Amino acid sequence: MAAARSVNAESGREEKGPEGSCPESGPPGATIPRVKLLDTLVDTFLQKLVAAGSYQRFTDCYKHLYQLQPEMTQRIYDKLVTQLQTSVREEISEIKAEGNLEAVLNSLDKIVQESKDRTEPAWRPSGIPEEDMRSALVPYFLQQRDALQRRVHRQEAENRQLAEAVLAGRGLVQELRRQGRARQQAWQALRREQMELLGVLGEPE
Repeated sequence: MAAARSVNAESGREEKGPEGSCPESGPPGATIPRVKLLDTLVDTFLQKLVAAGSYQRFTDCYKHLYQLQPEMTQRIYDKLVTQLQTSVREEISEIKAEGNLEAVLNSLDKIVQESKDRTEPAWRPSGIPEEDMRSALVPYFLQQRDALQRRVHRQEAENRQLAEAVLAGRGLVQELRRQGRARQQAWQALRREQMELLGVLGEPE
């Protein structure tokens, strides 16, 4: 657990690196993805958290246990630190998954990068609130209108397909009825012929 605990157990002094140092710092001028910045922030937080709750302070709080069972005290502390780090990382992972943070941060990085490549000046308010509001809302409303029109057209096409299916179903039902009547009439004619034939055969000579 030496990697998780930057503490010298014998001297009780913390072994800290340079303040503000980053283990994965890139070249000067390079843009670090926000996802990696978040991971680095979590790592830094955990390092400072472990440093704040050093083994020396832990033993100061449990002197009696440390004097009786120093090795057990060491194991308890190591397990406590490991569980703490695991719990924090799992909680951060759940938050990132629920909020889709990786996709959001990557999209933000992309927007920032695209803005750097633009040559035209950025939008500035004109000083007339009505015009600024209109210039901001009109494109949005037009976009919403187009979306609604596409949805209406799509619904109308579905309604036409349903109407055609209903008409086709009605035609099929009528055709089945016609075929049923034709079969019934044919059966009745055949029955009459059989009855007539039986009548002829049954007459005395």
